[in-house]
Amino acid sequence: MQDYELSILEQYPIIVKSTRKTRGAFFCDTDQGFLLLREAGMSKRRILAVQKLCSHLEEEGYARTDQLIPNQTGEYVSTSEEGRNYILKRWFRGRECDIRKGKELLEGTANLAHLHRFMTEIPEGENAAKCSIRDEYARHNQQLKKIRKFMRNQSPLGEFEMEFLKCFDRIFQWAEAAFEEAQDMPCDRLFQECREKGMMIHGDYNYHNILMTDDGIATTNFDRSGYHIQAEDVYYFLRKAMEKQGWNIRAGGHMLDAYDAIRPLTREEEGYLKLRLIYPEKFWKLADSYYRSNKAWISVKNVEKLKTAIRQIEEKRQFLETVFAFRLS
Repeated sequence: MQDYELSILEQYPIIVKSTRKTRGAFFCDTDQGFLLLREAGMSKRRILAVQKLCSHLEEEGYARTDQLIPNQTGEYVSTSEEGRNYILKRWFRGRECDIRKGKELLEGTANLAHLHRFMTEIPEGENAAKCSIRDEYARHNQQLKKIRKFMRNQSPLGEFEMEFLKCFDRIFQWAEAAFEEAQDMPCDRLFQECREKGMMIHGDYNYHNILMTDDGIATTNFDRSGYHIQAEDVYYFLRKAMEKQGWNIRAGGHMLDAYDAIRPLTREEEGYLKLRLIYPEKFWKLADSYYRSNKAWISVKNVEKLKTAIRQIEEKRQFLETVFAFRLS
């Protein structure tokens, strides 16, 4: 560990036994247990909001989260001599959830349902959803058409542009279908109801943030938490898992059953989940990334990502037909 990182740890009332580097952070074995030091990456106001949520979860009985450790002056943010802000968090000895294993996938899903039951009736603070999904999809669809027009005017076309234009009409049908579906759904009312009930989401619930330990599952990194429809977390975790499993209908159905057994989705939430799954989000994100990038050179990796996104949309078709009775007209 570098001297400046050691100086950060000196600001805490702990005795450090050893440290080792991990992805963008440092594991610290201390007299206060296993901790993790990393750059804050958030405003101090946001850090306080995250800590408030984790404290609420612990008070309500969900204790296995990465609580922040205050320094010797009682602050959650410590600044190095170079002016960098750091946070120190309680951490857990374990490994990331392996969503390719059916048992762990269902355990991770059940954990999300338990977590959501505790993430309710929280007095409203910052980071609440502010826009409707209809507006979001309208912007995305307009942007996709703009990007297509831009590509058509390029000469010569690269492999990324050719793949995008070749499949655009077929994929854009899904984007339009999602927008049309959103017209008949009370998404704005559902947003408002969730905010009134103080319902929050993790915001980044994926296998990286689900740690399997000897004492059970720990959930980490609530940096993107906020007031939202909790089916948003279900959508994100389900999509990530199904992309790894080729949109396996049986595995996806078991995930939804595992969640429903603990925290049943309402009819409106099921509709929201279906709506989110219909939209070709990965395709849009790759197009958006392309448009904002240096278009003179597109990496082979991005071309492969585009081909994968196109394939997965077709795999998702049968999943939506079977699980949600949705058929693209």
